[in-house]
Amino acid sequence: MLRVGKAVPQAFSFVPLDVGIQKGFFKQNGLDIQELAFAGDAKMQQAMASDSLDIGLGSGPAMAFIVKGSPVKAVAAMAGPPLILTLIVRPDGPKTIADLKGKKVSVSTAGSLTYWLVSETSRQQGWGPNGIQIAPMGAMGGQIAALERHDIDGVVTDVSTALELVKRGKARILIHFGKIVKNFHVHVIFATDKLIAAKPEAVRGFLKGWFQSIAFMRANKAETVAIGMQVLHLGADIMNPTYDELMPMFSNDGRFNPKALNTLAKSWVELKMLAKEPDLKSLYTEAFLPAASK
Repeated sequence: MLRVGKAVPQAFSFVPLDVGIQKGFFKQNGLDIQELAFAGDAKMQQAMASDSLDIGLGSGPAMAFIVKGSPVKAVAAMAGPPLILTLIVRPDGPKTIADLKGKKVSVSTAGSLTYWLVSETSRQQGWGPNGIQIAPMGAMGGQIAALERHDIDGVVTDVSTALELVKRGKARILIHFGKIVKNFHVHVIFATDKLIAAKPEAVRGFLKGWFQSIAFMRANKAETVAIGMQVLHLGADIMNPTYDELMPMFSNDGRFNPKALNTLAKSWVELKMLAKEPDLKSLYTEAFLPAASK
């Protein structure tokens, strides 16, 4: 039994796990999967450190936990630019990115990926890291309520939530962050050092099943959307455009992009997660990727 965790319970980014389980791709590679979900990367990394989890599906920024001592390695770059994240505003809110100068935008937590994306947007506009006021506000429900009350001017949220709010006439998508930050690994797959040492064939088998799932998803939109609706509890009117928006972010081979890794390293210092950029080669391995294991 391989214990596999999602950093959050409901995100299209992690639907390939459900596809692989339902279509039998992991089973074909000799694996029975126990699926678990967590309330963020930190909780999932804690589970891996306590030997409660073997494989973790998390964010690229969470690779910083390895520098801080987390006993894991990144074994595949599963998704590139942050296509899953958007910045929404009220229908009568800012019309362009330039209109965000001095405005207040909410994010989940300080030091998070969402925080860095807003800060990076401000930098790219030439305003420095603080040209947009960033308000960490926790749960999404509270952020949306604050937007409706005009307490804030924008919210960083996932594309499915954004599309649902647009459908209801509550919001408009102002920024697709995948167009702002192009060299990035928004998601990676982690394996514990213990699993790598004791059962390397399980790591190899999991990654083979994962990329079989990605290939199936690309070739079978209707069935993928049906599975996504079941897992994410969304209607076809939201899942269909979510599929179209997000399938391009998935990697077909899991290879790490040096430019994307450098962007991650820079973000860790800017977010004050790390004092300096680490030796990136110590954080990941490509030894278990399907192409590397032939």
